[in-house]
Amino acid sequence: MKTTTWCLYLLLLAPALSAQPFGQAEISRWEAQAKQVRIIRDNWGIPHIYGKTDADAVFGLLYAQCEDDFKRVEMNYVEKLGRMAEVMGEAELYEDLLIRMVIDSTEAMADYRRSPTWLKKLLNAYADAINFYLHKHPTVKPALIARFQPWFPLLWTDGSIGAINTADITVEELQNFYTGQSPVGLRARAQPEEIVTGSNGFALAPKITESGKAILYINPHVTFYFRPEVHVVSEEGLNAYGAVTWGQFFVYQGFNEKCGWIHTSSATDISDTYREKISKIKNNWFYEYEGRQRPVIEKKVVLRYQKAGKLESKTIPALFTHHGPIMAQREGQWLSMRANNRSLNGLIQSWQRTKAKSFVDYQKVMGLLANTSNNTVYADAEGNIAYWHGNFLPIRDPKIDWAKPVDGSTKATEWRGLHPVTESIHCYNPANGWLQNCNSTPFTVAGPNSPKPQDYPTYMAPDGENFRGINAVRVLDQEKKYTIDKVIAAGYDTKLAAFAVLVPALIRAFEKNTAYDDSLYAYLAGPVAVLQKWDYRSSEKSIATTLAIEWGQKLLPAINRTLVPGNDQPDQVAKATQFANTAPANELLIPMLDVLRELTKKFGRWQLPWGEINRFQRISSDLSQPYNDAKPSFPVGFASSTWGMLPSYTSRYFPGTQKRYGVNGNSFVCAVEFGERIRAKSLLAGGQSGDLTSKHFYDQAAMYAKGQFKEVLFYKEDVLKHAEKTYHPGEQKPVK
Repeated sequence: MKTTTWCLYLLLLAPALSAQPFGQAEISRWEAQAKQVRIIRDNWGIPHIYGKTDADAVFGLLYAQCEDDFKRVEMNYVEKLGRMAEVMGEAELYEDLLIRMVIDSTEAMADYRRSPTWLKKLLNAYADAINFYLHKHPTVKPALIARFQPWFPLLWTDGSIGAINTADITVEELQNFYTGQSPVGLRARAQPEEIVTGSNGFALAPKITESGKAILYINPHVTFYFRPEVHVVSEEGLNAYGAVTWGQFFVYQGFNEKCGWIHTSSATDISDTYREKISKIKNNWFYEYEGRQRPVIEKKVVLRYQKAGKLESKTIPALFTHHGPIMAQREGQWLSMRANNRSLNGLIQSWQRTKAKSFVDYQKVMGLLANTSNNTVYADAEGNIAYWHGNFLPIRDPKIDWAKPVDGSTKATEWRGLHPVTESIHCYNPANGWLQNCNSTPFTVAGPNSPKPQDYPTYMAPDGENFRGINAVRVLDQEKKYTIDKVIAAGYDTKLAAFAVLVPALIRAFEKNTAYDDSLYAYLAGPVAVLQKWDYRSSEKSIATTLAIEWGQKLLPAINRTLVPGNDQPDQVAKATQFANTAPANELLIPMLDVLRELTKKFGRWQLPWGEINRFQRISSDLSQPYNDAKPSFPVGFASSTWGMLPSYTSRYFPGTQKRYGVNGNSFVCAVEFGERIRAKSLLAGGQSGDLTSKHFYDQAAMYAKGQFKEVLFYKEDVLKHAEKTYHPGEQKPVK
C-alpha cells in the first residue's frame, strides 16, 4: 500500500498560515485598489459595484458581501475546506472527511499557480477584499479563517457550493467504512419532512411575448438567505446582475445586457461507483485491475474537532484506487467513487458566462464542459432561448447499467472522455416558443418539441418527471402574449398538482370504507367535504391546503417506498400515482385522522387556514435561524415544491413552535426582458443584509410573503436616482 502524508502536512501548516498578521505593504496595496472601486447601495441595500478593471469589481463585490454577511461568506469556505468540525464539533467529523476525500486542497493550490494571469488577478482580488474587510473591522472575529487565500474559490467546481457528487454513497456509509461502527448514535440527523429539490427556469421567445423580446424567469429554490442580490460593472466589459452564493466572485444566476441564465439542479449521471476486488498481501491492500494487482493508496487525513471546549484531532487512513476514494462497503465489496468535484475550468466557465455577449459566445462557454451539477435555461437580446441538460458528461459504454456500482477491475468501465455540447441533450428555439425545467426530465422542456429519450444514452437523463414540471408545462402553454408581469404570475401559479392525484384516492377510500364506526366516519366527513370542493390551489385562507399538506407529509414515507411494476427507477409522479391507485383505505384514512387530532389538540379546531400556521419570520442574524410563535411573522399562502408548487415555500415545525416557519424555497427570484434596454423585476427573501440592525434585514419580507416584486436598477442613471450610500471599500464616510 502506498502511503502519503500531504494531508497531515497541510493541516498542521494551515493554522499557522491563517494566523499570519496583515503586513503594511499589503494593506497599502488594498487601500490603493479600494480607491478604484465604488459601491453604490440602492434603496433596497443592493450593492452596485463599479470598478475600473474586472479585478476591481471582484474586490468591491467581496467587500460588499462581507459587509452584508461575513459569517455566511466564511462558513461556506470552512465547509469546502472540510473543517466544519473545528467550529461545530465532533458531529461534523465525517462530513469533513467526505469533503477532504473528494476535494483535494493541494490540487486547488496547484490550479491557482497555473491559472492564466487574468484569472489569478481575480482570485487575488477575491482574497484581498475579504482580508481588507477583516483589517478594517477588527471587532469581527472569524469562526476559523483569519486569512483568506486566493486558491479558496478553486475548491468549487461550477459555483454551486452544495454540489458535491458522491453517486449514491452517503456520509453514514463512509463513517461506517472507516470506523466499523454504525452511525446510529454517533450523529443524530434530523430527517426532513420532505425531500426538497429546487429551481425553476423559464425562457419565453419573442413569438409569444407582447414586446417581441425574449424573457427569462430565474427562480432558484435554496435555503433562505443562501444568496444575496448583486450588480457588478467594470470598464473591461463586465455588467452582470443577479445572485451569488456567499463568497463567490461571479454572478451565479442572472443576466448581463445581452443574455441571461438560470441553473437548475441536474440528475445527470456524472459520478460512478466501482466495485473493487480487494486482497491483502503481506499486510498491504491491493486491488485487481486488468488481471494485475495494484496497490491501494493510503492518504493520512488529519481531522480536527471541537470537544468540551478543546480542539482535538483524529487521523483517518483514507484509501484510494485510480478511480477515486474508497468510500463504502456493500455486500462485502469495497466501493470507490469517481467524480469531478472541483476544477479550474469550472471556475473559468462560471466567470466567462457572465461576460458572454451573444448566443455564440454562450455556446463557446458551454464548450468548456465543466458545469457538473446544473442544467441551464437561457435567453438573450437576439431573441434566442435555449436549454442544456447538464454539461460535464462523461462518455461511457451505454450497454452497462451506470445507475448501479460497476466492475472496477476492467477498463471497460472507464470513462472515455467527455461528450461535446453537440452530443448533449439540448433544445434551441423550439417552435412552441417556451422552455422550462424544474429539476425534471429534459424530455418535457418544450412540450411536444422536446428532445426524444431514444436519441440519447440513459445515463444522460435519469431525471424523472415531478409535479412542478407538470405544472410548468400546463401553465406556460396558456399564454401567447407574455409580459414580465405575466411571466411572474405564471411562476407564482399556486396549483398543488400532487394533490390532484392523492386527494381523489382519499375521497374514494372514505366513500367505500365500512371499517370505521359511525363516530370516526362522521369525524372524517367534514374534512373530506372540504377537500372535495378544493381546486388544489394553495392560499392563505385555504383550510383544504392545511389538511392536504399535513396529511401528505404523513403519507410521504409510504409513497417513497412504493414500487412501480415494470419501472426500476420510478419518479415522483409515478410513485404518487401508484400509491394513490393501490394504497389500502387505512393508509389513507388513518393519517387524516391523526392530522385532525393533532390540529385540534394544538389549536382547538382542525379548521385552520393555511396562512394561520404557515409563516415567514426572520428574527435573528444567526446562521441557524431560531423561530418563535410570540414574535411577529407574516402569513404565507405558498407551499413546498414537493407538492408541485412552482413558487416553492418549504416550512416546518420547530421545537417550541406550534406554527410552521419557512426555511427553503424561493430565495432570489427575477424576471428579465431583453432588448435595446434591459427591464427586470426581482424579489429576495427577507432582505439583502444579514445584520439584524440593518433596515435591509427584513424590508422585503412583506413583499416576499405575497410574491410582490421590485424594479431592478440596472442602468447607472437609475441606480444614482435611488442611491442610499456611495463609498469606496474601507471608507467610513460616503463618497460625495
